[in-house]
Amino acid sequence: MDLRVEKTERAIKNAFLSLRGRKALEKITVKELCALACINKSTFYAHYEDIYALSDALEKEVVHSVFKSITGGREYTLENSDVFTRDLYMAFVANSSLIDIVFSGKDKSRLGDCLEEEIKKLIWSKYPEYKNDIERNILLSYMIQGTFHAYKNNQDVELDTLVGVSEKIVRRLIPLYGESIDGK
Repeated sequence: MDLRVEKTERAIKNAFLSLRGRKALEKITVKELCALACINKSTFYAHYEDIYALSDALEKEVVHSVFKSITGGREYTLENSDVFTRDLYMAFVANSSLIDIVFSGKDKSRLGDCLEEEIKKLIWSKYPEYKNDIERNILLSYMIQGTFHAYKNNQDVELDTLVGVSEKIVRRLIPLYGESIDGK
């Protein structure tokens, strides 16, 4: 990428993050973003269709960053779901500043949904037979969404305690997976 394009892109994103940290997405205008980024509107529109496209691009970057943090070469199975849970918490902590800005307000729960979609895609690419396995999909949804919401709603709890409790819950869920949904 051209150095000037990269510099402009960085200025746009930094300006957006600064504004998004103070305002709801709907309240941010291209005009104020351009003033803060020291660019003109035509430059902004050369990079993004609108503020929402920029927001979507940053959301994807955050999801990718969290995703990369938890998939760094480690192979996860249902048997080591507690390790996956711990790694997911650590990824949230490592990316917490961006998460809090990009996924704030009414967009708060979108991160869980985006992550669930990406993690399932990865798992299905390695194990295509899991795609139609209802029990595995529900368990994965529960682990991903549960971890995300426990993290977001309990930030005042010491991290080791939060992670430890979540690991215990996940370890207790795994034996249930071996049973069928109707309990037989």
